[in-house]
Amino acid sequence: ETEERYGAKYRQVRVTDALAEEWNHPTEIDPRLRLPGLNEFIPDNLSLRCDDPEHLADLKPDYNYQKEHPKLLVDTPEHRMWHKMDRTFRVPKTSIRLQLVSPNIYSSPRAITLNRIFSSVLSDDLNSYVYDASVAGCNYRVSCTPSAYRLSVSGYSEKLPHLLDVVTSRIASLIEELKEGDEKHPVLADTFQKAKENLLRQTKNYIFESPYETGSYNLRMLLETPVWHINDYTGEMEGPDAEAEPLTMKECAEVVEQCLFGRSKAVSLCIGNIDEKGSQEVADVISDRFLKKRPLIDDETPRFRTLKMPNKAEAMKIFGAETEVSEVPVVFEAVAHSESEENNSVELYMQTASSYELGYEGLAIQEVIGSMAYNSAFNQLRTKEQLGYIVSAFGKKTTGNGNAFCVLVQSSNTLPPALEERCLRWVEQFRKEMEDFPPERFAMEAAAVRANLLEKDIKLSEEIGAVWGEILMTVPHSEHFKNPVFDRVERFADVLTLGGDKEGGVSSIKTAEELKKLVLEFYDKYFLSSERRAVSSRVYNRKAKDLFDANVGKPGVISSYSDARKMKQHLASLPTAPYW
Repeated sequence: ETEERYGAKYRQVRVTDALAEEWNHPTEIDPRLRLPGLNEFIPDNLSLRCDDPEHLADLKPDYNYQKEHPKLLVDTPEHRMWHKMDRTFRVPKTSIRLQLVSPNIYSSPRAITLNRIFSSVLSDDLNSYVYDASVAGCNYRVSCTPSAYRLSVSGYSEKLPHLLDVVTSRIASLIEELKEGDEKHPVLADTFQKAKENLLRQTKNYIFESPYETGSYNLRMLLETPVWHINDYTGEMEGPDAEAEPLTMKECAEVVEQCLFGRSKAVSLCIGNIDEKGSQEVADVISDRFLKKRPLIDDETPRFRTLKMPNKAEAMKIFGAETEVSEVPVVFEAVAHSESEENNSVELYMQTASSYELGYEGLAIQEVIGSMAYNSAFNQLRTKEQLGYIVSAFGKKTTGNGNAFCVLVQSSNTLPPALEERCLRWVEQFRKEMEDFPPERFAMEAAAVRANLLEKDIKLSEEIGAVWGEILMTVPHSEHFKNPVFDRVERFADVLTLGGDKEGGVSSIKTAEELKKLVLEFYDKYFLSSERRAVSSRVYNRKAKDLFDANVGKPGVISSYSDARKMKQHLASLPTAPYW
């Protein structure tokens, strides 16, 4: 017969009694047909630890436990663990966060490449290895950053220690399997090769991102230290050097083993439906699995810094007197890699100072300027001048506590030098706009920034993210700054509370008129004076390559990462001390 809608052929046949009997009582069942085993990660106990008798006895009915800060539970040279039992959201879930700091991860382009390959192999392996956990509402993540490995597990509290044990055990056994090589583990060898190919493809594809993203990357290469260029990574995976010394499973295992199980330092957080006893058990698992060598000393902790960009006088000393005529003394130029790319871009980067030098008040003023600037820049450069679809003005933080104010434009109809000139004119125009604003406008903007900072966490995951972020901020610092300031955001917001608006506020800014004065002084000092530390990152489309070529070698123009490395030798770094 033929199905009327799709014309599919089919037939109807009556099942005989003999065939039905054979199906009901088969003589043999294919061993591949079986029911899945029981999911060991499904919880049986959904009770809340805060309702246990010993914790109910300590309950303060009128106390806001959401404001309670995590407690330092483990404090040893190799491991610091914070703990907070949830009494606010009252869900039977817990989150465990762990960071293992190692100076070996980013010690060379080859080391970070091997660690990233391992992270990909591990992720692929764990997807099938602990699939049941994800089905049962438990999640895990292992990631590699330049300074550390980060591991997080979250989900129903009862089964979380077991999931942590399974994941950490598999990390160790996977390293041993990688050491045994291709012949013994051909499937793993295929996974390793695919991970390497995927990383190479992702790395090479990065250079084909939008021009404004390329410009932002070039700025990072100039501003930060230490840093490896994208070509350093691709050189480890393809080309003559990679063929002479290919990346192998054994080498990957040895490098990762040194990073995970060698000398390191750990910080962790247990938060949610977990008490101190359960957190101590987690700490024991971390110590047994990873912390077997003596800990890092302060000077071995990896630290990434932001370099202090030159003002015009300093640029003249580096490049020569010819840079005096340029409003922006340092320009980093590049050409888009894609032949079909039609857009140009400019990011005007105006460095302010380190967070330590700015302090709470300076950072707060910079936030207010960023809040006010976006609409003005978009209205002038996008709506009125029609320079391009991507227009933004924003505050920017860089590694090592660097700060800046940036103006970014991507355009298909205007070349980078003209975009840069329009950005500079807008910077001047915005100063006049702020001069005309009534003081009440500044007070309103400060109140808006403050309200955004003090927005209440409505989910446990939001509180976890905020608390963990404060803990991670202490990692690069020495013993003098090792304790997180969990009320940092509240202190920051207090600076934006004008005198009399909030009882007990710590702000030294008493009136809206005083706030306006401080904002204008800050703007003049960092964005309009002769001491301005500005860098322009230009990216040309392929049709404008001749203009790029004509600028190569000019004073103050950086046309390659080699030029950037040369300039960085003249620069000092910003202080890395925290501002709290």
